[in-house]
Amino acid sequence: MKFKPISSRGLKTYSIKDRKSKVSVEEFARVPSADGSFSDFLSGLPDILAAKDLKAVASAIAAAHKNKRTVAVGMGAHVIKVGLAPLIIDRMERGIITSIAMNGACVVHDFESAFAGCTSEDVDAELGSCAFGMAEETGKFLNKAIKKNGPEKGLGRAVGEMINSSRFPYKDTSIIAAGARLDIPVTVHVALGTDILHIHPQMDGAATGAASIMDFRIFSSVVSTLAEGIFVNIGSAVIIPEVFLKALTLVRNLSHDVKNFSTVNMDFIQSYRPLTNIVRRPTMGGSGRGYRLTGHHEIMVPLLYWAIIEALKK
Repeated sequence: MKFKPISSRGLKTYSIKDRKSKVSVEEFARVPSADGSFSDFLSGLPDILAAKDLKAVASAIAAAHKNKRTVAVGMGAHVIKVGLAPLIIDRMERGIITSIAMNGACVVHDFESAFAGCTSEDVDAELGSCAFGMAEETGKFLNKAIKKNGPEKGLGRAVGEMINSSRFPYKDTSIIAAGARLDIPVTVHVALGTDILHIHPQMDGAATGAASIMDFRIFSSVVSTLAEGIFVNIGSAVIIPEVFLKALTLVRNLSHDVKNFSTVNMDFIQSYRPLTNIVRRPTMGGSGRGYRLTGHHEIMVPLLYWAIIEALKK
């Protein structure tokens, strides 16, 4: 044979007790009691990888809140579509969330939930019948509010005030309305042509653009206060990561000392853009710590919600 089997005789070894290991039994999960509380469940999670990060993120949010630092949230529309608005609004009312940045689709689902108590049409079914996106009230009410007050107040504030002044039966489910009511910035960052209200005849591109750029400036002001705080992006894979990075470079260029903050990306999958623009780039050079929590929003957001409550007790 050209190559003979190599022998392991003479191999140099060492004791496992002298080796540095990444996992120890002290970090293993603990079995909760049959009638255990959520606190028991949380403390019983293994102190390893994502479970460790979940608790670290909750602690970072609690610490930022206690120290009166900024806790900014970015989000995509799926957060609303899977029914998480009540949890977001509760965190706003408790003063924990200090700002929210949304993509344009959030406005559609937020409004429809407030107005009709339902949202998220069946695109596959409606597209074939040429009815997709044609909900009359969505196009009419939103475009009217944006045109009337958006350029001056920002898109989020204009829509929030419209919902608050309405008699919509489910307006207590509106994150945007809660922002206006609580005077918490809810900014909306629009990509023209991406949302169903853009195809309606009431759409005013100039007003929408002016309203969205006003919101970008408001959001940039929020980002300028992010030192020692935290930014959590939930479910926006493109728009919010791009807007966040541009806002950050703007305020740093204007000599705002934005560093030593945490960032988090929460989504079903971890995509290139949020991993780069949320988790990695903003925290480079010792500027902070980036986390990624992977999973379905309807599970992960409630888990984080309750973990924050536990962290605030400490």
